[in-house]
Amino acid sequence: MPLDKSGLFYMLADALEGRGGRRVKIGLTALGSEHPPKMLVDAAQQAAQNLKGVDVVVIGPGKEISAPGLESIEASTLEEAHRIMERMLDSGELDAAVTMHYNFPIGVSTVGRVVTPARGRSMLIATTTGTSATNRVEAMVKNAVYGIITAKALGIENPRVGILNLDGSRQVERTLKLLAERGYEINFAESVRADGGCIMRGNDLLAGSCDVMVTDTLTGNILMKVFSAYTTGGDYEALGWGYGPGIGEGYRRIILILSRASGAPVVEGAIKYAAELVRGNLLEKAAQEFEKLRAVKFHEILAELDKAAKPAEAAEITPPPKKSVTEEIAGIDVLQVEDAVKVLWKNGIYAESGMGCTGPVILVAHEDLKSAVDTLKAAGYL
Repeated sequence: MPLDKSGLFYMLADALEGRGGRRVKIGLTALGSEHPPKMLVDAAQQAAQNLKGVDVVVIGPGKEISAPGLESIEASTLEEAHRIMERMLDSGELDAAVTMHYNFPIGVSTVGRVVTPARGRSMLIATTTGTSATNRVEAMVKNAVYGIITAKALGIENPRVGILNLDGSRQVERTLKLLAERGYEINFAESVRADGGCIMRGNDLLAGSCDVMVTDTLTGNILMKVFSAYTTGGDYEALGWGYGPGIGEGYRRIILILSRASGAPVVEGAIKYAAELVRGNLLEKAAQEFEKLRAVKFHEILAELDKAAKPAEAAEITPPPKKSVTEEIAGIDVLQVEDAVKVLWKNGIYAESGMGCTGPVILVAHEDLKSAVDTLKAAGYL
């Protein structure tokens, strides 16, 4: 029987990468869902039929997971299923796994994949579950890296990176641009809004203005649920590829996450996502990117962020005489705006904080604008 074009493509790709036509094996745990195990099994069957060169192993409760075309392994609890999944991943019996309710170590978080409604584009959300770091800005910087790694494993060689307009986003932007200045290549996206820039608004979420949308994990988790279930009323996630793989420095398993509400299309999509990441050499891509980052002193930069988040107790600063403030200085993170105002006060410049239509601003008198900008740049706020 002749191969179809997609089957031939994967055979050639495997041969070129030295896999000699080796089939990809993906595990799926079928416990813990708000939907019946049969739904997950049906989705696994559909994935096995539609994906060339991919075998699916379902781990779950007895006869409920038995189906033609699938290998099944019995587990009575989700904890037991996770132990079996981890053992099979570590032994090489599985190339990747799809599961839910899985706890990653600190430093590892997941990169989700959605379809954006305005243009129908796919977009990675970095990140959606897990904790990259306990420091918010450091975590979002790492999230950007994790998104870049995932995009490259999917074949996007120079992914466009946008930063969602959240608390900490301006600090994240400055840190990523510092990495870029030191030689780590980052392709910053442009907002669809008239003022452009890599800080993304709600419009950019809808339009899919970037390949990788950087956010904090809690926001990313909410976005995944909205993008996945806005057409169904919320209790059945029907769109996209799920919450994605756990990424972190030195992490050597490919484990993708579903939610309890993930429906059959998302389960099938997650299995496909897993197979793409295996074929795209995700773990090797991650190792390569972290090697590049070490060369530009990535960890030293992160350590500075952590120190900056724990300032020494400051003496009370009295503001200079009040002036009429008519000029706005934008681009300062909301988490730092009050500290920036006090820096200006300390340098004899009267300033106030405010909120513009695109985020926080510092207000100064017209005659003080240039010196205020220079002072803030010297202090690292701009």
